[in-house]
Amino acid sequence: MFVVYIRYMGTKDRKEREKEELKGLILKAAKEIFFEKGYAQTSIRNIADRIEYSPGTIYLHFKDKDSIFHALQQEGFMLLRQQFGVLQVVADPFERLKAMGKLYLNFAMENPEYYDLMFVIRAPMNVLEAEACWDEGQTAFNVLVQVVQACIEQGHFKGYDTEEMAYVIWSTVHGMATISIRGRCRVISDEKRETIETLGYDTFVQMLNCM
Repeated sequence: MFVVYIRYMGTKDRKEREKEELKGLILKAAKEIFFEKGYAQTSIRNIADRIEYSPGTIYLHFKDKDSIFHALQQEGFMLLRQQFGVLQVVADPFERLKAMGKLYLNFAMENPEYYDLMFVIRAPMNVLEAEACWDEGQTAFNVLVQVVQACIEQGHFKGYDTEEMAYVIWSTVHGMATISIRGRCRVISDEKRETIETLGYDTFVQMLNCM
């Protein structure tokens, strides 16, 4: 009986592992296709063809395309939160804000597919209809709001509302990231591109420091 139980558990664990591996394969293929084609032009069949499985197999793991999109967003925000975790050791709020901006830009450059899914590609996101808010995006923004509030308490951004300033900072850095990952910097030579991107962020930080 004990041997049978061990065999049963071994088979169960293997099947669960295979299920998770296939789910990961689906998400990887979907991430690539969403980035290549956009949300509207991506279909369950596209994804199935990419991994050489039937569309029915996809539906065993995800309700629809929107559920896949949301799962990828969750993965992306988890990665971003992990990177932001190192900021806890930076005591000075303004230095933490500067480091956060650099981490955000680096995340976008190193993970353009995730970044596109998280912040650029427009999708209906019907999976969120029953929820009061977009939790992943709101949580990420709240981290920035907390840092900006700490900066204000230290004397920065006098006369500015916390959320308004956080939005200004986020939208500016987001613009820098989007221009880069969407290839809008190709009009600039490769030799100068990295220097100009660094200069752009450093100049923005100098402007913030004067506020």
